[in-house]
This record gives sequence, structure tokens and C-alpha cells, in this order.
Amino acid sequence: MTARLPMSCTVTQAPAIGRPPFSATTTPVRTPACAAAQNTAHRPHHIQPRTAPEVSRPILAKAKAGYGFVPNLLGVMAEAPAVVQAYPTLGQLFEKTSFNAPERQIVLLTTSIVNKCTYCVASHSVIAGSQKVPAEIIQALREDRPLADPKLEALRRFTAEVVTTRGWPSDTARDAFLAAGYGRQQVLEVILGVTMKTLSNYVNHQAETPLDTAFQAGS
Repeated sequence: MTARLPMSCTVTQAPAIGRPPFSATTTPVRTPACAAAQNTAHRPHHIQPRTAPEVSRPILAKAKAGYGFVPNLLGVMAEAPAVVQAYPTLGQLFEKTSFNAPERQIVLLTTSIVNKCTYCVASHSVIAGSQKVPAEIIQALREDRPLADPKLEALRRFTAEVVTTRGWPSDTARDAFLAAGYGRQQVLEVILGVTMKTLSNYVNHQAETPLDTAFQAGS
């Protein structure tokens, strides 16, 4: 069923600004009321476990057993069973990489910071603390400051480069990562971590996922 939009959603036209081919055309402009209505109509909504698709329910039950609650992110993902299956699967595989807990959280937090996902920055700040990642590392990551450890800083910088270049890091960035003591295996493992976290970042962008009480300390 298509949501009915308010009368204020009448589309107006304005001259486009930018490089061709847009400069020779006009572009639609949505009013604030229209934008809000459309965002609400098309945004994924949080699904309670009891109303989630049957295929998604075992994953939500496992999450509740592990966390003591169902994170809102998984509640949103449950609307698409393939997505809620993919995310924890990627997470389990990322945990099997050669990276230790601090290194994994550096990849995940850096990706979330570059992608400007407030939900994931908050949740992973809390999760990183529970995994004994030093507080100074978490704080430096959140403030986008260099890490004191040269090798970990190389990991942070390379991860940020992978995200910002959409997977096309420069030779200089890759060489610096390798010179810090990582190898070609870790290049691929960074890509795995970025893939996992970009999935949740983008879902949160679309859903505007509310932050769980358990993660409020990281906001």
C-alpha cells in the first residue's frame, strides 16, 4: 500500500545548479512537510520479535540471549530476513580474522565515524569498552585523532582511506599500511570489516534507528 502524501508535497521546480547534464534542466524541490512524509513512508521500521518474519525470529532470539535484549538495529534489519542473516554472519567471520579485539573495533568504529553513523559509533564505543579496548583508543577514534601506537594508527588511516575512496585506496596508503607490519591478508580483512559495518551504517541511515538504552553511554 502506497502512503498518501500531504497536499504540501506538490512538486515545485527550481533551476538546477551543478555540472552537466543537470545544469541544462530543472530539478524537483520537496517542501519540508513533503520530505518528512516521504521519509516516514519509506523508512524501515523497528519490528518487535513477535511480529518479525518467521525466518528472522531465530536470529533475534539468539541476539536476545547474547545481549539480554534485541538491539534496535537487528529489529530494523529483521524486516528483510536476508539482511538480518547477513549482518551477524559477517560479524562472526570478521571475528575469525587475524585482527585482535582492539584492531577489529578500530576498523568498525573508524568505518562508522567516516560514514557518520551515530548509532554504530555509540554502540561500538560501548562494545569496545566491554572487550577491554583501552579507553584512550576509543576516545581518540571518536575524536578522529591519531592513535599513539603507530601500527594501530596505520590501521585506522587505511580503514578510513578504504571507506572514503569507496574501496580505491591509494598506493601510498596501502604501502604505509604494509610498512606498519600488516600484510596482504589484512588488506582483505579490512575490506571485510568495512563491508560488515557499512551494511549497518546504511541501514541506520535509512531507518534512523533509535539508540538502545544499553548503548546510551556511548552517545
